[in-house]
Amino acid sequence: MSRLPNCPACASEFTYDDGLQYVCPECGNEWSKVSEESSEETLKSVRDANGNVLADGDSVTVIKDLKVKGSSLVVKVGTKVKSIRLVEGDHDIDCKIDGIGPMKLKSEFVKKA
Repeated sequence: MSRLPNCPACASEFTYDDGLQYVCPECGNEWSKVSEESSEETLKSVRDANGNVLADGDSVTVIKDLKVKGSSLVVKVGTKVKSIRLVEGDHDIDCKIDGIGPMKLKSEFVKKA
């Protein structure tokens, strides 16, 4: 007999398999069969403009002039950004650019250096 995971909401061991998800009969909680580890990997899979997977601490190069919102500054093509940090959201790179300061970038406008 296969061991089913306990309910993440109430820790009940009386869970059952219902097609594509698990169900807890005690609290009514339903959750996907996809393991939390694999779902984190797919969320964290951030790719640059060339399709390379980015990771925390990587260095990237800007491939397009980017206007800084609320300022007259521009991040020029070829600007190298060191030690990036990946975050959730539309702008998925958090970094510090010399001469400009802390900023968030979209991964589609950078390439891995």
